[in-house]
Amino acid sequence: MKDARGVRRAFVIAGSDQRGTIFGAYDVSRNIGVSPWHYWDDVPAHQHSELYILPGRDSQGEPKVKYRGFFINDENPALGTWARNTFGPAPNTSRPNGFDHELYAKVYEVLLRLKANYLWPAVWGRSLFDDDPENQALAAAYGVVMGTSHEAPMMRAQDEWDRYGQSGGRYGGNGQWNFDKNTEALKKYWTDSIQRMKDYESVVTVGMRGNGDLPIDDGGNIDLMQRIVEAQRKILADVTGKDVTTIPQVWTLYKEVQRFWDEGMRAPDDVIINWCDDNWGNMRELPDPSAPERSGGDGLYYHFDYVGGGRNYKWIDTNLLPNIWEQLHLSYRYGVDRLWVVNVGDLKNEEPPLEFFLDYAWNPERWPIERLPVWERQWAAQQFGPKHAAEIAEVLTLYSRLQSRRKPELLNRLITLNPNANIATNPDSAVVYADGSPFSLIHYGEAERVVAEWQALAAEAERIDEELPEAYRDAYYQLVLYQVKASANLYELRLAGFKNILYAAQGRAATKDMAATAEARLADDKAMSDYYNNALAGGKWKGFQTQPKIGYGGPYPDSGWQQPERNGTLLEDFIWPELKQISVPRAADMGVAIDGSDKVWPAERTSVVLPELSPFQTQPAQYIEVFNRGQEPFDYQIEPSVPWVKVSPNNGTIEKEVRATVSVDWAAAPQGTTEVPITVTASNGRTVVVEAVVKNPEVNREAIEGFVESNGYVSMEAEHFTRAVSADPISWQLIPDIGRTAGGMTPFPVTAARQTPGGDSPRLEYTIHLFTTGKVTVWAYLSPRNNVLRTDGLKYAVSIDDGQPQIVNVTTALNGIPMNKSWERNTSDNVSRTSTTHTIAQPGAHVVKLWMVDPTVVVQKLVVDTGGLKPSYLGPPESFRATR
Repeated sequence: MKDARGVRRAFVIAGSDQRGTIFGAYDVSRNIGVSPWHYWDDVPAHQHSELYILPGRDSQGEPKVKYRGFFINDENPALGTWARNTFGPAPNTSRPNGFDHELYAKVYEVLLRLKANYLWPAVWGRSLFDDDPENQALAAAYGVVMGTSHEAPMMRAQDEWDRYGQSGGRYGGNGQWNFDKNTEALKKYWTDSIQRMKDYESVVTVGMRGNGDLPIDDGGNIDLMQRIVEAQRKILADVTGKDVTTIPQVWTLYKEVQRFWDEGMRAPDDVIINWCDDNWGNMRELPDPSAPERSGGDGLYYHFDYVGGGRNYKWIDTNLLPNIWEQLHLSYRYGVDRLWVVNVGDLKNEEPPLEFFLDYAWNPERWPIERLPVWERQWAAQQFGPKHAAEIAEVLTLYSRLQSRRKPELLNRLITLNPNANIATNPDSAVVYADGSPFSLIHYGEAERVVAEWQALAAEAERIDEELPEAYRDAYYQLVLYQVKASANLYELRLAGFKNILYAAQGRAATKDMAATAEARLADDKAMSDYYNNALAGGKWKGFQTQPKIGYGGPYPDSGWQQPERNGTLLEDFIWPELKQISVPRAADMGVAIDGSDKVWPAERTSVVLPELSPFQTQPAQYIEVFNRGQEPFDYQIEPSVPWVKVSPNNGTIEKEVRATVSVDWAAAPQGTTEVPITVTASNGRTVVVEAVVKNPEVNREAIEGFVESNGYVSMEAEHFTRAVSADPISWQLIPDIGRTAGGMTPFPVTAARQTPGGDSPRLEYTIHLFTTGKVTVWAYLSPRNNVLRTDGLKYAVSIDDGQPQIVNVTTALNGIPMNKSWERNTSDNVSRTSTTHTIAQPGAHVVKLWMVDPTVVVQKLVVDTGGLKPSYLGPPESFRATR
């Protein structure tokens, strides 16, 4: 430090502006052990006996993205209830919502600690500018750049129009939110807000949407939108006295607004164009790399929380970091670097994805996909210290992958296809919604396997909790344990609830047991919420954990995508679909069910045939369930007709039910296909004969290579390719954990040109061994991406062996617009499934080839259906892979 009187050595924090100095101070704070989440999650500061500062200079460098921030939105009931309980009512106002300067001081602090600089404030019935006069001045003191959301132009919260813009109100006019029909009132309304903000640093939203986050009532009139923007820019220039091109402005192409751009409207060159995702984490469109550079640059608006179709997701963090990385990387490579803002809902509960989003925005080059595990470990160490950081990071990694399979709010919606409708031409008729389990109760042991994964994860999270120092446990509960345990509990509830419905249809005596289990899990959920709301951190978070997530789709007029409510009033969570209660006779009555079927024997008249047994199968063991349809117990016996087929347990007494697994001694089993009768006998002499189809192929197992067909399919995770063929400059990139069951593969660079498949063009090859000939179907499981470029779709191609590559167009409408039921199906299921059909002439070794056409396709999984593929959510387990 030079020329400071009498100071020979000093520790100096300096920035190029106010925020730069603040970032420096908070960076020091973080490095000495203070988490950005110290207030919002009660993370204790790490204790040190001594602190040292190395001599020399250390610079954070300049951020790659100029404006980086978040949007507090959809904040009722959770954040809204807690804010009212903690900070309400706001001073000097009759609005008791608690979103005053005391609350916003906490928001501004965490925003800056995360090295963000930009905020869209809360909007549900609120106005940062009007609720508390100190809110905006305090933002300026903190150095926070203020903005407003896509529905709130010219620095006014939309609720202010409801307060002051109505007929007979402050601005005159007829009260319509319609520029053509209420021009002067709207101009006065906007003039007031610009007068209010002219001395504060802001990015002004321009354009106009309908009142209440709805499409503007304009019939797609580009001329009208251009006149709106021109009027707004004139107000900006007149009120501020500045050259309007020097005032930061943004036009957000959200939902229907994107059509103005697609149909040719262009904002003035200095306005930031804010490209949007589809509300589910998939960018809809990105700037054309060949277009002239704009002085305003490009931004993005992303979602970690959403209210809307296919269904709200706003309870807890359900965001997958690899997915976020892939879409941010894609956007940045397409030149989107002026403004990034993400919808974080209640703010709390979205801590890891938000911090990663902002870290990546500061310097994308620091975080290539290979370093994502490093980021996760560092984040865990920042909150909980280094001792348990690696294992906490592993819990969070698995949590985000399990959670991203399907939003918790959608665990009671089954989506199927109407076979009589064409999904490409009539998606709204082709896609069918029903109350049901998306995870199969009868195929591949799917629902039970998924629940078991959650249970194991919850057990690991609890083990870590028991070993953590007491000082960290409140923070751990908020950031890890509650989200894991409550999710596992919800999956257990859903499994029990849907088993209850299935059991009722089958007349099982255990029907009431499943109902009792589901009700117990509902009670557990309420107990966890009650602890969070009243005891956690000494009762600090009163009312925060009040978001329903179980009763979606209930029997009320407001049901559908909206949270459970009736006549606009939020409902306490309840189980939907409703649990069933049945009466069973006193006398014992044997029923038999089998793996792969929801039917009941002996009532069912059809033959009882188990799914094929194969020495190469990886799916869970086939089973026979023997159950009671009465109240009194009975004895049973199960007898295979050959000694090399085993059933366990094969006898006993049944009060409710037993599941007996079927296995084969493959060393003793004959080659070829054998049908083996298995007789189930009750103590009253009633019998059911189950047929086991044992397929033991006549093949030299030492000569087999690749994924081996069994049970009528071959299933392969995309990352387990045999060969990845590159073609300079294009190569294949693994994105770990981006898939629902494993990683995903995508071509790099993401800006590569479209390729013509065939010859030596880029492809992934998978060696398989088939026993079946004839027609087969190859299903590709892709991340549900939109076509971000204005081309004729998003494409890939598939061939087998030397066959002609078949090109598949993934999108069903240009850029997925309108957002129809096909899009809802893909985003709800978090996968896009498309298929090609091929002919296999000879059994034996074959090569499935997946060819690059467009660079932004992410393939998660491939399944070859040889005639036995069954309906399931995740697809069958990965097939056995033989190696020489």
